[in-house]
Amino acid sequence: MADPNLGEVAASVWEQKIGTKPNDNIYESHALFHFLGEEGFREEADGGRLIEFPLEYVINSTFKSYSELETLDTSRITVFDAARYDWKINAGTVVYSELERLRAQVSSGKFDLIAAKLENGRTAHVDAMNNQAWSDGTGNSSKDLGGVQLIIATTPTTGTVGSINRANFSFWRNQQASGAKTSTAFDNLRATMRSVYNLCSRGGVEETPMAWITTRTVFEGYEGLLVANERFTSKGSGEGAFKNDVLLFKGAKGSYDEDAPSGNLYFFNNKALKFVYLKGGWMKMYPKVDPSNQLANVHKVATFGNLGSGNARRLGAVTAIT
Repeated sequence: MADPNLGEVAASVWEQKIGTKPNDNIYESHALFHFLGEEGFREEADGGRLIEFPLEYVINSTFKSYSELETLDTSRITVFDAARYDWKINAGTVVYSELERLRAQVSSGKFDLIAAKLENGRTAHVDAMNNQAWSDGTGNSSKDLGGVQLIIATTPTTGTVGSINRANFSFWRNQQASGAKTSTAFDNLRATMRSVYNLCSRGGVEETPMAWITTRTVFEGYEGLLVANERFTSKGSGEGAFKNDVLLFKGAKGSYDEDAPSGNLYFFNNKALKFVYLKGGWMKMYPKVDPSNQLANVHKVATFGNLGSGNARRLGAVTAIT
């Protein structure tokens, strides 16, 4: 793509500028990655060949009532296993010439081209991972993250997640229900959200969904239902409450993401869904490298990790929303 105007150095050195940082005209907001990074979803691992989530999936059936002196059941019950996920690599480079660096030297308070390039690289890194985090992991020859569309499926009775076949194990299926309208737009949305939220909660009071994310169209449709029913409150955690410009549903923070799949809404729980990364491998900015045959400067940025779940039934999707 051709430079829209004078080019990077000209824009940073020779022109009068408003502010010391460039205005972002490219990237979308990253609601999913915000929750993955900031709400306890992100978890560091010390190492290991695979990402493993220990699973407790069978009830110990030896616990029951007995008569006096009846022989206790000493059957050995296997109650634990593990879901296993591959490590994935996301990376990129920030490159600028030595001439570019020298020409872009600035005094304090002015636009710093090199710092802006590094920040742009970091933003591009997040943008790529946010997009992949919504995927099913099959992109780019299956090198992409195994994302939401893999872990929280619209058809949870099929597919393999964490090396476990959902068709064979009902405990490994996320919650799912259709939010298709009956007669008017979004007329079934709130009822279906309540149903899926409650299914994800499994009767509990602690391990309830913490966040929900959807498309802007669905988000505004839900918001419109609250307007029509005057269910706004400025504080609290009830259905329809607002806090810090985030729409809450039963206490779960709601937002929309430009990368979210059309017509779907997802409930997340940070005990059931994690972005696991290797120690020292979270958005790591490597020291500058000087190629031996070029007057250039190269910075590498990389993240080593993947999404994974150890409790699929705590996650849910409202699908086919109209």
